[in-house]
Amino acid sequence: MAFLGLRKWPTPVLRPMAPFIAASGITFYLVKTMQDFGVRSETYAKDPKNPYAAQIAREAHH
Repeated sequence: MAFLGLRKWPTPVLRPMAPFIAASGITFYLVKTMQDFGVRSETYAKDPKNPYAAQIAREAHH
């Protein structure tokens, strides 16, 4: 018998979605890493339009 549309055993959500959750985490990490490499490359590290230029300059002195 369903009580307000709820079943006795809930429909699995996490297990079928696990590969997608893992792939999302890996993709997020890889995109973040590639962005950091791009921002810190020689071409853009000293560009005044780079919002991280001051932080990169501070780290270069250490």
